Amino acid sequence: MKLFLQKLLKISAKSILKKYHPEIIGITGSAGKTGAREAIYAVLSAKLKVRRNLKNYNNEIGVPLTVIGAASPAKSIFGWIGVFSAALKLLLKKDKNYPKILILEMAADKPGDMDYLTEMVKPNIGVITSIGDSHIENFGSLEKIKQEKSVLIRIIDENGRAVLNVDDRQVKSLIKETKAKVLTYAIDSEAEISGKEMKLLFALSLEGKDKLGINFKLLNNHAFIPVFLPNVISKAGVYAALAGAALGVIKGMNLVEISRAFKKYSPPNGRMKLLLGVKDTYIIDDTYNASPAASILAVETLAGIAKQSRENKYAVFGDMLELGEFSQKKHEEVGRVIAKNKIDKLIVAGERSRDIARGAIKAGMKEDNIFHFASAEEAGKFIQERIKSGDIILVKGSQGARMEKVVKEIMAEPLRAKELLVRQGKEWDDK
Repeated sequence: MKLFLQKLLKISAKSILKKYHPEIIGITGSAGKTGAREAIYAVLSAKLKVRRNLKNYNNEIGVPLTVIGAASPAKSIFGWIGVFSAALKLLLKKDKNYPKILILEMAADKPGDMDYLTEMVKPNIGVITSIGDSHIENFGSLEKIKQEKSVLIRIIDENGRAVLNVDDRQVKSLIKETKAKVLTYAIDSEAEISGKEMKLLFALSLEGKDKLGINFKLLNNHAFIPVFLPNVISKAGVYAALAGAALGVIKGMNLVEISRAFKKYSPPNGRMKLLLGVKDTYIIDDTYNASPAASILAVETLAGIAKQSRENKYAVFGDMLELGEFSQKKHEEVGRVIAKNKIDKLIVAGERSRDIARGAIKAGMKEDNIFHFASAEEAGKFIQERIKSGDIILVKGSQGARMEKVVKEIMAEPLRAKELLVRQGKEWDDK
């Protein structure tokens, strides 16, 4: 049944694209795809009629649903009839409001995914945010992951554009893999679009929310402008903004227009999003997914937040999945980074996450400050009892670890969980 639906969706999407000819911006990467998608949308929607994927609609089902402009009906037969009726309507009658630009996040979790997606929706512009160890169990090596991601820009011709994060050396190595004109962005390296002089403003009070975010200088060649990203606390958020700025430049927007557009940008749920916790604590919710590189970046962000007095910093980690034979090594690496950055408390949930604890202990973290639990629910209850006013709690793990359950246990407004957290739909209730 699923294969039949996929085929119908693919035919429908290709037919709609052939009729309406929207410009397609494809985004892929091992981490940072959704943030980049949202930043690009924030910038381009300020001047243009655009549409982007909703939620995590980034696979063989979600991408064509975005082309159609429909939500997933899950297992509802009548819902799917409605989806294909909407597609037929677009084909039979011209919709003058159909978007001029589609911003499509494209996931590549296994070999062949990118070929499938790009054959269905061929991008005019390709954005690659990072290349790392995510899903390495399915690919076998980092080189094969790189080759899979590179499909996105290798299919773009000389009339298109490739937007690349050249701080990532694997992404940088792809510059010669495309015929498209390349536009680079970076924080630490030389690039056409760059972010410099980042300053984190982190006010530990409800009244200080207007001072919460990151200031940085946005540079494009010899021009620059100060940018403030409200509610963004991570370097990952700045990378997302740079991808958005790159697309703004491609579309002829000046830096002032781009800077103003970022006022509407907000980190997606579960991606380094700051939430208020119980007992006047602060939660960094990064529970959407976890790769080793993204986990290390999250820990470094936590470490970079200045303490106000005697608050504790908690790193709460679930398993990182789909790492195959590299699992132990990569989990221990994250543990070493936690110890190196002098995080006060480490709490791990799940069997694989024990290796994070082992890595931290080997790197000198005291065992008295490390706690292990079998499940996210148990960890959440323990944390709620331990935390005190001013503590900052980073929560992260792969989707299967369900670490959003920890966040729900300790967030100040659990009744807003469906609005603020990931995986709150009925389809996740029994998982």
